Amino acid sequence: MGIRVAERERSGIRTPTVVGLSLGLTGIIGIFAVRAFTPALGPWSLPNRVQDLLTLSISVIIESLPFVILGIVLSILVQVWIPDRWIMRILPRNAFLRRATISFLGIFLPVCECGNVPLARGLMVKGFTVSESMTFLLAAPIVNPITILTTGQAFGFDSWVFAARLVGGFVIANVIGWLFSKHPAQDSLLTDRFAADCRLPDGHEHDQTRWQKSVELFTRESAVIMPALFIGSLIAGLVQVAVPRAVLLSLGSNPLWSILAMMVLAFVISVCSNVDSFFILPFASTFMPGSIAVFLVFGPIIDIKMLTLMRTTFRAKVLVQLTVIVGLLSALIGLVVNYLA
Repeated sequence: MGIRVAERERSGIRTPTVVGLSLGLTGIIGIFAVRAFTPALGPWSLPNRVQDLLTLSISVIIESLPFVILGIVLSILVQVWIPDRWIMRILPRNAFLRRATISFLGIFLPVCECGNVPLARGLMVKGFTVSESMTFLLAAPIVNPITILTTGQAFGFDSWVFAARLVGGFVIANVIGWLFSKHPAQDSLLTDRFAADCRLPDGHEHDQTRWQKSVELFTRESAVIMPALFIGSLIAGLVQVAVPRAVLLSLGSNPLWSILAMMVLAFVISVCSNVDSFFILPFASTFMPGSIAVFLVFGPIIDIKMLTLMRTTFRAKVLVQLTVIVGLLSALIGLVVNYLA
């Protein structure tokens, strides 16, 4: 069932919006401030592991924040400025072909996984079903021109890794979309807060101009996404500090354990899909090609930062199901590549 955004009464949205936005921005600015000032404190500076935690968390934020903002802007563009008929006109009526077409929307909306969450929320508001938005959310980080070019540049456009990443991302997104399309009540997959935002419009929205709607949507989406970005970046940095990377590297030569190790690494590192090919390239000499492909397929869909962002929209049970299914399918792709390559 298509869903439409409803303008909540201003008194009902102002407090949680201001609180959420304040917490997110305060946390992000606080991490930068602590990391900037501690080196000047001399003997009173923070321990090295804490400084590493701040540095890693900041790197995730710096990498993600521009794409998050771009995703919110594109979401507003889709919700407010683009007529419904423009998007719906290009989509086939057949459910399979419709999801396949949605998989390629990332080519025209090239945002990495960080910005795809607010964009997917906007598409649901525009009329996509939950399963259709999932298809876009999982395919777009991989099936987009920036990721295609960087992956080909790093590993070669004729490599098994390149083919496995593109085909695997497309297949996994469509399998997930098909599975969740069978759910009898797709709106129940959403969090209560986001589902409450998705109602038929009332007469109040006609009192606002498009610019007023855009500003309100930007504030509201930022208030939801920024705290999630702050928390996800902090957790990703914490896990990277706690888990020795040497443990993962020692597993690289085993066909099965190398795949599992790369899934763990992708989950922990939370690197953006637009640059993850260059991040993982040095590991190609010690890890099997199937495990490298798994890193490039699993990471953009399921990592700490991505799960934290998706939790703003989907219930925890749904995210557990997504993680298990994507993990199994990614591992299968990796085993096939290890066998064939």
